[in-house]
Parts: sequence; C-alpha cells; structure tokens
Amino acid sequence: MALRLADGTAWREILTRAVDAVPEAFDLDASRPDSTVTLRNLVQGAWQSAGTPTPVRTPVDNTVLVNLPRLDADAARAAVASALAEHRDWADTPLADRKARVVDALDELTVHRDLLALLLVWEIGKPWRLACADVDRALDGVRWYVEEIDRMLADGRGPLPGPVSNIASWNYPMSVLVHAELVQLLAGNAVIAKTPSQGGAVCLTVAHALMRRAGLPATLLSGSGEELSEVLVRAPEIGAVAFVGGRSNGGKVAAALLDTDKRHMIEQEGLNAWGIWNFSGWDNLAKHLRKGFEYGKQRCTAYPRFVVQRDLVDQFLDMYLPVVRSIRFGHPLAVDESWTSGDPLPELDFGPLISGVKADELRRKVDEAVRGGAVPLYRGRLDGAPFLDGQDTSAYVAPSVLLAPPGRSRLMHTEPFGPVDTIVVVDTEDELLAAMNASNGALVASLACDDEDEAAKLAVDLQAFKVGINKPRSRGDRDEPFGGRGASWKGAFVGGDLLVQAVTVNSAAPRLYGNFPDYNSYPTT
Repeated sequence: MALRLADGTAWREILTRAVDAVPEAFDLDASRPDSTVTLRNLVQGAWQSAGTPTPVRTPVDNTVLVNLPRLDADAARAAVASALAEHRDWADTPLADRKARVVDALDELTVHRDLLALLLVWEIGKPWRLACADVDRALDGVRWYVEEIDRMLADGRGPLPGPVSNIASWNYPMSVLVHAELVQLLAGNAVIAKTPSQGGAVCLTVAHALMRRAGLPATLLSGSGEELSEVLVRAPEIGAVAFVGGRSNGGKVAAALLDTDKRHMIEQEGLNAWGIWNFSGWDNLAKHLRKGFEYGKQRCTAYPRFVVQRDLVDQFLDMYLPVVRSIRFGHPLAVDESWTSGDPLPELDFGPLISGVKADELRRKVDEAVRGGAVPLYRGRLDGAPFLDGQDTSAYVAPSVLLAPPGRSRLMHTEPFGPVDTIVVVDTEDELLAAMNASNGALVASLACDDEDEAAKLAVDLQAFKVGINKPRSRGDRDEPFGGRGASWKGAFVGGDLLVQAVTVNSAAPRLYGNFPDYNSYPTT
C-alpha cells in the first residue's frame, strides 16, 4: 500500500506555523514565496540578520529545510559582551520576578508544544511520541525547578559573575539545552546557547523567541564550533561553560579551560554496558531492551554493549533476538491512505540517524568489525520499512547485532550512537568488569543479576556514574544528580540541587561535587 505524509505535517506547513508564531526570528523574501527561509541570530538583545547562510537538510528525506546563518568570531565576541551587560541587570532582578518571567515563557512554550514537537520530527528525525516527550520533559522539569528554586537558593547562593555558555549536541534540543537554560535563568544568570550545526535550529529559534518575549536574557547564535569555540569557552565575560557532546570536542573544550577558573560541566560519550551474570528474569529484561532502542540509541544513556556470562548466552539470545527483530523504524510521518486527521501518528521506535554522513560512518564501523572477525547475529534491512515512494533513505540504518567485536575495531571501545549493539561473552567476574569498563568511563551501566547483593558488590568496580540493578538508568533532571566517570565527564555534576549549585556561588560553600583534579568523591547515586 502506498504511503503519504500525514495531513498537516508537510514541512512547508510546519515552517509557516513557526514563522506566524515568531516572525521576528525569520528572514523572508516576500517576492519569492517558495524560496528557502533564513533564520536570524538572537544577539545583542534582538533578532538580527547576520552571518553566512548555510543550508540545513532534514535527515528524514534529505531535503533543505532552512538556511542557518553562521556568525564569525568577531560577531560572537560582540554577542558575549552584550550578554554580560544583560547578565548584570538580570542578576539584580528579584527572584520572584525571575520566576514570573520563566513561568510566562513556560506558558507560551506550552501553547506551542505541538509545533515544537513537529519541528523536532523534521529537524532531527524523532518519531512524534518521542518528540513530544522531549518538549514535555523540558517544560515539566523546569516547572519543578520553579517550585524548588527558593529552597535551592535559601543558603545565600547568587548568580555567577557572567553568563552561562551552553554548547549542546543536537539530539535533545528541548529537554537538555532549553531545560538547562531556563534553570540557569531562574538562578539569576543570563544564558548564551550555540545552535547545534546538525539539527534543531528552527525548534530552538522558536523556543528562544518565546523566551525573549517573556523578558528572559537569552542569546542564541550559530556558527562552526571551530570558529566560535574560543569565544564561547574562553571569553573572560563567560561565567560557566556547559557542554554536551562527543569526547573529541569535549576534550578540546576541557583543554581550553585548563588555565582558567571557569565553572564547567562537560558531558561526553561513554560506552554504556549492561552485564548479564547469574540471571534468569528474561521477560523483564526484554521489556527494558525493547525500550532501549528508542530514537535509534542516539542518546548519551543508551546501552549498546551487552556483556554476557557464557553459560547464559543461549538464553540471552533467545530473549534478545526477537526483541531486535520487532523494532519499528521508518519515515516518522508516513501514513497509509486510511489515515485521517485525528488518528495517531506512526508509532515507531526510531526514524533516521541525524544525517546520511553519520549513517555511512556507522555502516562502515559495522563492516569493519565484521571483516575483523565479529559475528553478525542480526543485520536488519530497510526493505519493508514505511517510506514514501522515491524518498531519500540515506540517513536510515536498520538494527544490527554483532557478537565478539575484535579488540582493534572502533565498535569495541566507542559508542556507536546508533542502532548497533555488540555482545561480548565472558567467563569470570573479572572479565565481566573489564569488558563493561572498556571505554574508560561511562555515564550509566546496569547489571542483570538474580542476587542483588552480588550485583551491588560488582557495581562498586564499574566505571559508570549511575549503575542500575535489573533496570536501566537515565539522565534524571529533577531530584537526582547526573555525571560521569573517567573520560565521560569533566567538571561539576548536575541534576536537582546540583544543577543550581553548578551555576551559582556561595562563599560559605565554594566546593562543587564533580570530576575535578582535587576532588574525586561522588554524591550518593
């Protein structure tokens, strides 16, 4: 049966809704109604037409969505200087007024919730349900902080000396980036955000326009990381740096901060592993692993590595392979002819990866591991997935499962950031721990073990910040801290009170929890 786009979800319709909602944030050529729309940068307190336009393509079908104007370092310096002036005014604003403005922004973001979610579907390929969850987590999470912020600042904590610079990856524009900014604003800091180059620009533009209308001192600028990093990381006006991304870029940010005393929260990738040892609860584990494929495992707390006791391999595969075969992926807005307005949008586990380039890179990693000796237990195909006729599918990757990736392969030691799982077979507890710690630090890990006391003893030696016993762990952004160990995190930990402490100062309690050279303790997880 031929498929079509669900009514009201064509990109041009969604973009028109965005422009109608916040026209100040877009450049339009009235003489060419079909021309590509160019975004503006929110700098020096206003939306400005500045920068070199660069086309942004959707991973859904590889068509051009908008032009993203990239600023140079000089323009970024001017934006940072202006943000400092706004920061000083905002820091003197009474907490009650800050809360009122943040609530106004949340109310407007809630009005436009469905628009923001549809933008995420097109821009980063999230299925509708997951796109809505990204927006909702941001809004619900910040409302919790609005209720708690008086308590969190009751010990005399105040804003940082300068604005917080936010450099985040593309995969969670709302629930990670906008969420963090709104909490930073509640705490009395102006905020600067760099638009991710790979996706989420329009969603973030709409969100920041609504934030700006509510009177919040937010700056949103775009440009290459190589061009802007020196300014957004090292500029003397910056009070703190919050980075979410890969280890390569995160390492560069950390190196740039070595000779400074700036606050920093640098979240980096890690190979999160799930160990299976003396275990029999397969039905419960199957439910967790099925959910684990959401968004094609393009998230920092995904589990792409399973370390399995040799005596349990047959039982594990009996449970696991049917789970992988049941995964649903495809065009996130494709419906059949029987679909009518008001019907649910497609229920998929994931859509495309963020780009065709990333998809090609992941396919090469899989082929490299197989050539090196890995056993391909399952290699899915795009055939039969819900796509439109003639659609570009270059960014889509079907699930794959590899047994025993060779030690020299990239999949053995690094996070694939896609729907590719690897299985390592072990015989002893020492081998289990070594295989689970293969990437020198991770954000999360889990152990499937019938004896929870035995699992707790093993967990002590896992190099992950959060360890789940017979359950997965997640980021958490309310009353639970979040961080990493080893090379997966540098600087202050965040989450709950720690998220506010990371962006405030208190002379009576100057030390922060986190991965600092002189402080290796961890809060209770």
